[in-house]
Amino acid sequence: MSKLMSENKSQNNFDWSNISFNLHDLLTSFALLLCGLSLALVAIRLGPVAKWANYQSTCVEAISSKYPIEYAVRKCNGRSKVYQVK
Repeated sequence: MSKLMSENKSQNNFDWSNISFNLHDLLTSFALLLCGLSLALVAIRLGPVAKWANYQSTCVEAISSKYPIEYAVRKCNGRSKVYQVK
């Protein structure tokens, strides 16, 4: 039993002086971390666009029951005048 405990103690002692950093792996890890953070920021910033798109879908569905879909899209975008092509 004592031999087993001494083996566990020797395995738990980690020698930090034997660590070597590979520059390529370090740069790759940093680049992946940077990409992950960038994607998280993009996802957060797209929240208001998702709310607007949901509102647009709801608005077009409600108005297109009474009017043609082209008019419903223009009305939901704030341009309810029918433009004449000259």
